[in-house]
Amino acid sequence: MQSKKLVINNNKSKYKMTKADIVNEIAKNTGIDKATVLTAVESFMEVVKDSLSKSENVYLRGFGSFVVKKRAQKTARNISKNTTIIIPEHNIPSFKPAKVFVNQVKK
Repeated sequence: MQSKKLVINNNKSKYKMTKADIVNEIAKNTGIDKATVLTAVESFMEVVKDSLSKSENVYLRGFGSFVVKKRAQKTARNISKNTTIIIPEHNIPSFKPAKVFVNQVKK
């Protein structure tokens, strides 16, 4: 399996992989047609979003975990109107990579 080399310049990547690029790479590496791969990738993303919206975490061994984190209530200021607003407690999606993933990226 060939991988694209990421060129880094001043901590900003010159190449950003898109969903279309991921579909092309999977299709090239597996021989499956792009339409089928696109359907599978989009279905995967929908399953992850649906699970997180139900507060169900998604664990992928060797890759990482998609988890729901709870943000506490906080007070913020609108400087232009000189007012304070309260931002209520809410959930946010988060990704925590597996150790294998982190170690591969560190190389």
